Order: sequence, then structure tokens, then C-alpha cells
Amino acid sequence: MTLFIFAMVVVLAAAFAFINGFRDVSTSVALAVRTRALTPTVAVLLAAAFNFIGALLSAGPAVAVSQTWVTLPRGDSGLTILAAGLASACTWGLLLWWRGIPSSSTHALVGGLAGAGTASVVVGGNSVGGVDQSLLFQVVLPLALSPVIAFIGAYLLVFPVTWAARYAQPSVINKRFRTAQSVAAGAVAFGHGLQDGQRISAVLLLALLAAGYSGGGSIPLWVAMVSAVMITVGTLFGGWRISHTVGYRLIRIDPLRGVVAQGFSAILLFIGAIGLHWPLSTTHTVTSSVLGAGENQNFATIHRKLVVRILGLWVLTPVATAAAAFVLELALSPLIGA
Repeated sequence: MTLFIFAMVVVLAAAFAFINGFRDVSTSVALAVRTRALTPTVAVLLAAAFNFIGALLSAGPAVAVSQTWVTLPRGDSGLTILAAGLASACTWGLLLWWRGIPSSSTHALVGGLAGAGTASVVVGGNSVGGVDQSLLFQVVLPLALSPVIAFIGAYLLVFPVTWAARYAQPSVINKRFRTAQSVAAGAVAFGHGLQDGQRISAVLLLALLAAGYSGGGSIPLWVAMVSAVMITVGTLFGGWRISHTVGYRLIRIDPLRGVVAQGFSAILLFIGAIGLHWPLSTTHTVTSSVLGAGENQNFATIHRKLVVRILGLWVLTPVATAAAAFVLELALSPLIGA
């Protein structure tokens, strides 16, 4: 039964990676498509290539992430917790994609693991170690801090950029910043691969540890490839519902502010993944940067009701996935020791 549950976790992790790329491609390329810096086809291919590279390079840090993230009970109990957490995160991600709402897959997954771990204790199993710290540093703090930093940083960065371009003709500014936006879109996609590839590889490594198939000291090649390939395939299929929300419904933005938003987002993602080993949500970072850069204009540009709705769903995400994973873990508990 252990092999069966492990295989189920691998399939769910692959599905989670696919949905991650499918949904988050919009955060990388929505602005570039909106300002006509890139065509949709070229934008998706660019995002797919840089997502793949970033996810592949993230395999090394994933070992550290798995060791400092959460501690799962060994055996079938740990595997069912992972399965329930992944299934709830996948379901929530698809639901919000269908409604065109950008949201964090990391927050969904951590909430799911917390809910599944609680259910495991209820049925007499072991709890998930370190989940309180994980919720604090991967849900509460990023939810509160990273969007604020992204919004304020992008808002302030507009001032020096517009000052530097103050003597140029609007047509020249738009042409130059559309070119820069192509580079910025690739940088965001690379940062997304670095950030989210770590989490998916870490989940698979935790599954190997729980099943007793690995000591956790290194990442097998197939784990890195599953993570990178499935994120890339999801990106190529591209979920444009969220792209329409970010690029067209949420705010009106020009190429200059698009470069500011995407460039600042990429910097934060790189610092989080490489410098601090701190997981940041690409969706939260990019969406907040877009709002910050777009707000720094002389006329109203933000769809405020939609922003409030998105913020409410961001807060609801870990709660909803925890509740769903709690129920799923109860349903899977008969498999433990079967």
C-alpha cells in the first residue's frame, strides 16, 4: 500500500506543478501582452523556457527547503497527508483559475498540509512537525509583508524612472520600454521557476522520506525533471483567464510602469529564492507590484472592488485548503496500514 500511496502523491505533485505553470504564466507575461510588447504565442514560449531553467536550477536549494519546511511522519500517514494537501491545493487553484482570480499556490499547499496534519491527529496519527512555523513564515508573514513591499517599492520606483525619461517623446518611451518589458517578463518567469520549482521538488523529496525510499540528502534527477517539465508543460497550455484579470480588468498600465512592476517583482523573487531562501508568492508579488506602479498616475486606474475581492480570497486561501485537506485526510485514513 505504501508504493500505491507514494505513486498517488507523485501524480498529484505533477498535477500541482502543471496547474502552477498553467495558472502563473499570466503573472509573467500578462503585462507584456497587454502593452503589446510581446504576442501571446511568443510570451508563452518565453515564459516556458525561463520557467524550465529556473525550476531545474532550483533542485539544489530544494534539499534545504525540505529540511526546514515541515516534518512529516514516516510511512503511510505522512504520504496521505501530502496527498490530501496536494489534492486540496490543486482543487482550489483550479477553482480560482476558473473565476480568473490570481492566488498563491504556496499558501494553498501550506494550508492543505496544516489541515491534513490536524486530521491525522484526530484519527490517532502523528502530526506535521514545524507546521506552525511554516504557517508563520510562509503564509502569515509573506501574506502581510511581500505584497506591501512590492506595492510600495513599485510605486516609489516609478518616480526616478519617469524622471529619467522626462525629455523623451512618448512614442520613443513606449518603444524602449516595450523592449525592456520582454526582458522583464523573462526575468519574472525565471524567478517563478526558482521559487515554485523548489516547493514542488521539496514535496517529492518529503514523499521519498516518508516512504523510506531516500535519506533526503540529495535530489534525484527524476524529481528535478518532474518539477521542471510539468511546470513548463503547464505554462505552454497557459491559463489566460487570470492574464485577462491582471492585464485588462485589474488596472490600466503603460509599458514604463509595466517594466517597473515586472522588474521589481523579479528582484524580490530572486532575493527570496537565492539570497534569503524565503518562499515568496509570484502571484502576490507581481499583482501587488502592478497595483503599486499603476497607482502612481494622475488619474484613477485601479478596479478597487476587484482588488478587495482578490485580497479577501488571498486571506481565505489557506483556510479553505486546510478545511478541504482535513476532510480528504479523514477519507484517506483507512488506507494507512492497509
